[in-house]
Amino acid sequence: MVINPDDLEPKRPVPKALDLEGMSIEGLEEHIQDLEAEIARTREVIGRKKAAREGAESFFKK
Repeated sequence: MVINPDDLEPKRPVPKALDLEGMSIEGLEEHIQDLEAEIARTREVIGRKKAAREGAESFFKK
C-alpha cells in the first residue's frame, strides 16, 4: 500500500467567497494583486517540493 503524503495533511476549510459586486474597482484590483502574490508564493513552494521529491527519488533509484 502506497501512502500519498498529501493525504496526511489536514483538510483546510474552504474560505467563503467575497462579495465582489460590493467592492470598488480599486478594491477589486487590490484583491487581484493579493491573489496573484499568493499564487506566486504557492508556485514557489510547489517548486521546492518538486525539487525535494526529485532529489529523494533519484537517491533511492541508485
